[in-house]
Amino acid sequence: MVGTDIGIDLGTASILVYVKGKGVVLKEPSVVAIDRSTRKILKYGEDARLMIGRTPGNVVATRPLRQGVISDYDTTEKMIKHFIQKAVGKRCFRKPRVAVCVPSAITEVERRAVEEATSEAGAREVRIIAEPIAAAIGAGIDISKPCGNMIVDIGGGTADIAVISLGESVVSTSIKIAGDNFDEAIVRYMRKKHNLLIGERTAENIKVKIGTCYPLAEPETMEVRGRNLVTGLPRTVTVSSEETEEALREATLNIVEAVHTVLEKTPPELAADVADRGIVLTGGGALLRGLEELIEDRTGIHTMTADDPMTCVAIGTGQYVELLGEKF
Repeated sequence: MVGTDIGIDLGTASILVYVKGKGVVLKEPSVVAIDRSTRKILKYGEDARLMIGRTPGNVVATRPLRQGVISDYDTTEKMIKHFIQKAVGKRCFRKPRVAVCVPSAITEVERRAVEEATSEAGAREVRIIAEPIAAAIGAGIDISKPCGNMIVDIGGGTADIAVISLGESVVSTSIKIAGDNFDEAIVRYMRKKHNLLIGERTAENIKVKIGTCYPLAEPETMEVRGRNLVTGLPRTVTVSSEETEEALREATLNIVEAVHTVLEKTPPELAADVADRGIVLTGGGALLRGLEELIEDRTGIHTMTADDPMTCVAIGTGQYVELLGEKF
């Protein structure tokens, strides 16, 4: 392999790597396990995620990215390097060209930190692309036309909402409410309503299995184990999908409010296009049940989820590299 073009979706919850000609070759949680005494990284990705909440005192499983931006520079650099090597192999003779996806509201300082971390991790050239643009390309939308397309990309740390026309965001916003906030809302609800302390992995499990933000035709239930805050002993309670709707109400309505704000600022011709073409949801957070119905109910605009919302941004970032071709 002489040289490779790579697209990276550098997410708060997951990292996805797209390699030109191969598609998405790697999808791992953005988690690293570190030995506190030596600062040595012990595990990356899924291996490290399994350690969350289960490590001894000297080992900590942590996420070096918070709400779409780098919170631990050195660890992020090592993590990107590890995943690039895992994706392209160590026998790559020439450093790859890399396009990295970031939230649309990122500051210049945060943007530079991503560029530098990716360069230090072994990239020959680095291009930064805004998340909604990558999500739209990955969802199969032709963004080059003079036509309004609305994208709502809900990741782990941020929700990016944008109306795109002629390959650029015309109106956009980025709010720091997304998948992680859904998990935190469930943890808070369980503590308040059931006096039960649960970890973030359990909260994520509840969200995936019975989580909803719109009433289901048939309510669902599941058993949840945690620590009773009164007795301090392990306890099991039964939780219903209706309770998750209550727990997630505030966070999901904040996302709907952001969609509403972007629509209010959208020029009338583009707003008419959006009303005609609908709203497209991408990102892992878009998999939360009832989100399509909730947005459609509050805006009156047909809302649909992309075919594979989890990989849209990574595919779009990779295709952006291919579109640039020789111009990169």
